[in-house]
Amino acid sequence: MDRVLYGMPTLIECDSLDKTIKLCKELRLDFIEINMNLPQYQKNNIDISKMKSYILNDNIFFTIHLDENLRVCDFNEDVSKAYIDTVLFTIEIAKKLSIPILNMHMDKGVYFTLPNEKIYLFEKYKDIYLTNLIKFRNLCEETIGKRNIKICIENCDGYTDFMKESIEILLQSEVFALTFDIGHDYCIGNKDIMFINKNINKLMHMHIHDATNYKNHLPLGKGKIDIKDRINIATKNNCTCVLETKTIDSLRESVQYIKDYIIN
Repeated sequence: MDRVLYGMPTLIECDSLDKTIKLCKELRLDFIEINMNLPQYQKNNIDISKMKSYILNDNIFFTIHLDENLRVCDFNEDVSKAYIDTVLFTIEIAKKLSIPILNMHMDKGVYFTLPNEKIYLFEKYKDIYLTNLIKFRNLCEETIGKRNIKICIENCDGYTDFMKESIEILLQSEVFALTFDIGHDYCIGNKDIMFINKNINKLMHMHIHDATNYKNHLPLGKGKIDIKDRINIATKNNCTCVLETKTIDSLRESVQYIKDYIIN
């Protein structure tokens, strides 16, 4: 890849794939990150043949944002199986459509609230959790095989020490990598970038949006993040970048910012 590839998220204003494709083409973006939380992208609704035709005819590709509720290490085996099956099904979609990136949140799980602290059950019963996590990792490896597909773990509201340990276990596998969300990181005081830098060889995907101290997903240039520095990180590490705003107007502003950045 000789340049940063920029894409758009699935926007609530674009309630069909056709509308999303039309906007992607208008803005001359490279890809669309399909959000698997939406009803139109569920198992019985997603149209593989139609998506293939867009890839072939419109010179775009797709990445996937996995369901945000994934709890693949739930202690209830029936619950965890449903989530694991969801990931494995999505990997099969990725194979059919040559999708390179599956973006995934790391679930903190249920906690008990005590008078002075929260006790997270995954951390309390760490041995069970990590055994389940390794099983999940191995299943993903087996299902992906030699295909060029990466499951990229996104930073959200701050890595705990336990989460860092868990993610590093996943990163031992070639099929797992990292997503760096620059807005989420800014809103917690840039605490996660240290972990990103420690594992920079695993960084493959980025969510790019601006932020202030209390609000993210702003158009680029409308917050306080050093966007140019973050784009340099993307460039150095050959990352795909989603311009992760939440509205069409904000996306247009961010695309214009990127165009001006490239020109200058």
